[in-house]
Formats: sequence, C-alpha cells, structure tokens
Amino acid sequence: MKILLAGEYSRLHNTLKEGLEKLGHQARIVSAGDDFKAYPSDFSIRPLKYERFPWRTLRKAVHKFTGRDMAVKDKTRRLERLIPELKGYDVVQLINTYPFETPLPREKEFLRRLFDQNDKAFLLACGDDLVTNTCYLEGAMRYSVLTPLMENPFLKDKFQYSLKYLTPPFRDLHHFVMDRVRAVIPTDLDYAIPYRDHPKNAGMIPNPVNVDRLRYEFPPPGGKIVIFHGINTGNYDKKGNFYFENALKFIRRKFKDKVEIIETRDLPYDRYMSLIRKAHIVLDQVYSYDQGYNALESMAMGKVVFTGAEKEFYDHYGLQEEVCINALPDIMYLKEQLEALIEDPVRMQRISENARRFVEREHHYIDIARRYLDTWIRY
Repeated sequence: MKILLAGEYSRLHNTLKEGLEKLGHQARIVSAGDDFKAYPSDFSIRPLKYERFPWRTLRKAVHKFTGRDMAVKDKTRRLERLIPELKGYDVVQLINTYPFETPLPREKEFLRRLFDQNDKAFLLACGDDLVTNTCYLEGAMRYSVLTPLMENPFLKDKFQYSLKYLTPPFRDLHHFVMDRVRAVIPTDLDYAIPYRDHPKNAGMIPNPVNVDRLRYEFPPPGGKIVIFHGINTGNYDKKGNFYFENALKFIRRKFKDKVEIIETRDLPYDRYMSLIRKAHIVLDQVYSYDQGYNALESMAMGKVVFTGAEKEFYDHYGLQEEVCINALPDIMYLKEQLEALIEDPVRMQRISENARRFVEREHHYIDIARRYLDTWIRY
C-alpha cells in the first residue's frame, strides 16, 4: 500500500511511517516540519530562507507587530511545485483540517487536488479543530487546553491560533475536508471524547511510539534527581507551564542539594530529546486527560512524567499500576507530588518501569501501524 501523510506537529506521522515501512508498505510525509521542531519530511515545504539571518529576525519582528507570517508565501510556492508529484497514493491522511498552513483559499485548492489525484482520504483528530475546540469551549469536559482562556478572557490574544478554527472561513474548510474524508481517527482521549458521537468517527487509535528507537534510560541512583521542564512558548498557557514553573520554585529551595532542574524554551526536537535522556522526571502538561506525544516518548524512555492521567485514562486501558503522574492546574498539588517522588526513589523506579511497559504494550509503533492499515482497509 502507498500512503501519503500530510502535515506533522508532534512526530506522530514520522513514527507511523516507521511502523508502516516495517510492515512492508510505502509511506511518505509532506510537511513543513513544524517550525523550530524541525521534524523530517520526504516532501518538505519548510521555508528555509526564513530560518537564516537576517530573514529569521525580520520574520519574528513582522509577526510580533502585525501577526503576519512572512514565511507563508515561501511555503505556498514550495507546495505548489510539489502537488503534481503527490499522486497515485492509496491513502492520504491529514494531520488536521489545516495541515499545510498556507492561505485558506490556496489550502483548500491544494487539498482538493490531493483528494482528486489519490484514492482514500482520512483525517486525524490530534489537536486544534472545529469539533474539538467547540467541545472544549462548551465545557463538556472538566478541563481542557482551552480552560485558561475560559477562566481568563484577557488571554484571548494568546489563543488566536485555536480560536481561528471557530471562524467562518475555517468552519468552511472543516466541512470541505469532512465531506471528502472517509473517516476521522482520534489519537487519544482528549480528542476521542469530543468526537465520540461524530458520524465519521472510526474509533481511537493511540499514538504510535517507536520503542526500538527510544531506549529505556532511567538514570541510576546515587546522583541528583534531574527534573526536565521543556517549554514551547507558543503553547505556554495551554500546557499549564505557569503551574510547573511556580511549583519548581518550592522544589529549588527545599531540595537545592538533591535536584537538578533543567528548564528550556523552544528547542529543536533532537536537542529536546537529548536533554530528556538525562532526566528522572519530566513535566509535560496539566490540561489533559491522556498523554500527548512528548509525554509518551518520555515514558518510553522510563521517565516519570507529569501529564494527563485521569480516571477515564486508567479505565480505558484497564490499568491498576501507576504509569505516570496526573498533573493538575494546582501549584501546591504539583509541589507535593514532586516532593513525594523525590523522597521515594523506589516509587520513582517502579513508575519508570511501569511507564516503559505500558508504552510497549499499548503504543508499539508496529502494532499501531497495523491498526491504521485495518481502519484504512475497512473504510
């Protein structure tokens, strides 16, 4: 089978590609690599010119003062040249309804051409889209990545990326895509719940994780306990980084001789992962029921991850053992959870081992690739 994976925001499509290739299928990715994260693509529309000085500086300045991204024109030109090559695939899968982030009229035309010159099309639910964000803003879940906005409307400017999916032009794009895809595949509970009653919901397929590539690396006892907190400034409020930063202030004071805290901002993926390898504890996000991609890769390496682990998650997988720490938007709760771990290395080791086994069992990239193949064939 020939598969084209359109768009990349978390390494999900790259890992799915690895699983599909292990099973003997041909998979290709077309994407811009998600800005500073620089994920690889077979067909790259990455605006390389704007990553070099002085264009990078100019791009940031223009975006800051006008909200306009100068690199969009470059991406659009690159995709226009590539589109004729992106044909003859059995399956095209979109990372979301706006996978290329080109101007909307062009995006719609690019997608129309992809749909017309290939066979089946599918859509992932793994981030911002109309159905998911509407569910979150209606308060259908106890909390979500849009909870900070609901609690503080003054943050509206920081949530423009998410809110644009609710505007009429993006609603139109959503319906255009939804009319043409065979089915929608949610990738974790934070998206499966909003899509639960959607007529095109094919059922959740968990994120694939390449456990062959990610070795178990829980640092041995004896040295300082390393806590890693990697911040993506564009998602600062959505991930609840404020709560982690303030909880760490207490930890620094109380355990200054026992812990090493690594805090970073906007690192490329490879550098980000190299620092995680040194850590015992990883602080991921507070506003989720389930684990996103960074959390799962950290868990595969045996890190004790503060992320989504609500009752719905434990019930879905039938878990009895701790595989991660359920992070909540509560500074004192996070402080207490960190203190308890630092003072109980045996529990940390146990969670570390449970996390690795859980990812191997439920997120193995080859098993997940088989589930995608079954779904694509079924539809």
